[in-house]
Amino acid sequence: MKRDFLHVSDFTTEEIWETLELAKWLKKKFRTGESYIPFAGKTLAMIFAKPSARTRVSFESGFFRLGGHALFLGPADIGIGKRESIADIARVLSRYNDMIMARLFDHDHILQLAEYASVPVINGLTDFNHPCQIMADILTIYEHRGNLDDLKIVYVGDGNNIVHSWFELAMRIPFNFTVACPENYDPSQALLEEARHAGRSDIVISHDVMGAVKNADVVYTDVWASMGQKQEAEDRRKVFREFQVNEELMAATGKFSLFMHCLPAERGVEVTNAVCDAPYSIIFDQAENRMHIQNAIMVKLMKSVS
Repeated sequence: MKRDFLHVSDFTTEEIWETLELAKWLKKKFRTGESYIPFAGKTLAMIFAKPSARTRVSFESGFFRLGGHALFLGPADIGIGKRESIADIARVLSRYNDMIMARLFDHDHILQLAEYASVPVINGLTDFNHPCQIMADILTIYEHRGNLDDLKIVYVGDGNNIVHSWFELAMRIPFNFTVACPENYDPSQALLEEARHAGRSDIVISHDVMGAVKNADVVYTDVWASMGQKQEAEDRRKVFREFQVNEELMAATGKFSLFMHCLPAERGVEVTNAVCDAPYSIIFDQAENRMHIQNAIMVKLMKSVS
């Protein structure tokens, strides 16, 4: 029976751990140059309503390294929800391809795509969540710490799709998660309540950024104005200016804390150059791990239909 990966919480706790270990195994093969091609003769359709260098390169390179061929389909090729119904796109692509990845604006579109596709569908990002990114993030933390015990992650900035996927992970793996954001920029209240109700993790919403980062093992940020919000960029810079991750904020943790950013970063805006390039910054490990964790997710999903 085919499975999809639309939310981190689509995987059980056991499956998340299995995926992390599989990603580490695949990464080792990549680093040593050992061939592993389970996708020989298979194709991946990649739908991009939202452009992204990292998402395209990581999926396309990853699928190729596993022996398959990935096809890029931009807005000029497929107008999701415009030129053709999502149901028809899902059915047609399923006849040609073994898997579909989509990076979209509307979260409902990825849900419809998965409903009508007969092959596995992977969420490459929507305005609501970004599951592959958070799986890469927790893999990176796991590698650097060696464990996830007594982990405190503090996200600084807008309560956006990144935060929502952290909530989804918090439903499966226990950790302390604090969101430090300006008032009126909180994440989804419904998803927050769902994550808290799961009872696995301690989740705090704070508007006091200096207090929030105390004892943080990880400080995480993202751009203040995401794609589709650029007209708000100047206003957001004023609202968020006290939430910039700089050396003073990192020092306020009171310990050696890792810095993370899902990239691309607007250096000098939500984060300074000094923090991005500091020894505690692991942003490029995150970027690399996107490919390895996505490969692991794809291998796991492909097994569901083999």
